[in-house]
Amino acid sequence: MSNIAISVCGEGRGHATRICTLVERLGPGHDILIYTSADALEFLRGRLGDRSGIRLESIPGILFEYVGGRLDLVRSIAAGLDYQARQIGPLVDRMLRDFDRFRPDLAITDFEPALPRAASRAGVPLVSVDHQHFLLAYDLDALPWTLQWNAWFMSHAVWLYVMEAADTVVSAFFRPPLRRGWEHVVQVGPLLRREIVDAVPRDEGFVLSYLRRHTPFAVIDALSACGMPVKVYGLGAREPVGGVTFHEVSDAAFGSDLAACRCLVAAAGNQLIGEALHLGKPMLVLPERAHAEQLMNAHFLSAMGCGTFSLLEEVEHGRVREFVAGLDRFASALASVAGHMDGTPDVLRVIERRLEAGG
Repeated sequence: MSNIAISVCGEGRGHATRICTLVERLGPGHDILIYTSADALEFLRGRLGDRSGIRLESIPGILFEYVGGRLDLVRSIAAGLDYQARQIGPLVDRMLRDFDRFRPDLAITDFEPALPRAASRAGVPLVSVDHQHFLLAYDLDALPWTLQWNAWFMSHAVWLYVMEAADTVVSAFFRPPLRRGWEHVVQVGPLLRREIVDAVPRDEGFVLSYLRRHTPFAVIDALSACGMPVKVYGLGAREPVGGVTFHEVSDAAFGSDLAACRCLVAAAGNQLIGEALHLGKPMLVLPERAHAEQLMNAHFLSAMGCGTFSLLEEVEHGRVREFVAGLDRFASALASVAGHMDGTPDVLRVIERRLEAGG
C-alpha cells in the first residue's frame, strides 16, 4: 500500500485529463490525495469523486486572465506573481499539516507550484509530469525565433513552479532532441484516456470542434460555412447555427465523437492534439495570438504534416473550407503516428520504479 499526494494545475482540462488517466491506471493498492482548483477540480470530481481511496482537496490556483475575450499575458503574469506572494506560503503550510496525517510515500505534480515545495520540506520524493517542461528541456531551434524567445521567457515560470524533482517527465505529442543538461528527462507521448486508447476510429462525415469559452463568434460563423455538419463542445448547449450544433461537455460523448469524426477544428492544446493523432484525425488548430504555448504546439503539428493551423482571431470561411477540402494531404503522416501516442505506460514505469526505490 502506497500513499501518493498529487497536485494539478486548475486551468483548462488538459492537466486534469492527464492526471485522471494516470490515477485511473495506477491500479489498486494506493491511497491518493489530489490537490487542485477551478476547471480541473470540477472535472476530477466528476471522474474520481466517488472512488474509494481517492480524496480531492480544493486549493487556490493560478488562472489565465482574459480581457475582451483575449488572453492578457501581462495580467496573467501579474496574477501569478500575486499568487506567489500571497497564497503559496499558507498553502504549503496546509499541505505539510496534511502530510502529518497522510504520510505520503511519493508526490506527483502536474504544473502546480505548492506541492513541490511541501514535498521538498517534508523529504518526500517528487515526480513532475507535465507538458510545460518542454520549454526547458527540448531543443526548440525549429520554431520561429519569436516563439523561441517566448519559450525562453516562459521557461522562467516553469522554474518557479517546479524547482527540483526526483524524476521529470515531459508529456508531448512532439519529440525533438533534448537540450544539453536535460538528458535525464523522460520523454513520453500524451497520457490517453481508456476511451481513446480502446476506441475504433471511423468516419461518420462530420467535423468535431472543441473551443474555449472566449472563442469569438466569427469562428462559429466560419464553421457553419464549411459544407459539413459540425459538433461543437466547450461552449455549452445553445441554439444551432446553420449546420453547427452545440453540446455540453461529456467525456464519453466527446471521446465517441472524436473517434467518429472526419476531422477536428479545435484549440491547440497538447492533450487534445495527442488524442486526435492517436485516432488518426487531421486537425485545424486555432491557437490564440497571445498564447505562445499553443502557437508552439501548432507549429509542431504542422511540421509533422498531420494538420495545420490558423490564429483564432483570424479564422475566416475560406480557411476552414480549404482545410476540409484538403484532408487527404494529411493521410500519410497520420498513418505513421496513429495508435502510437499513449505515454501512460512509460509514466507508470517511472512511478513504480520510484516507489520501489523508496524515494
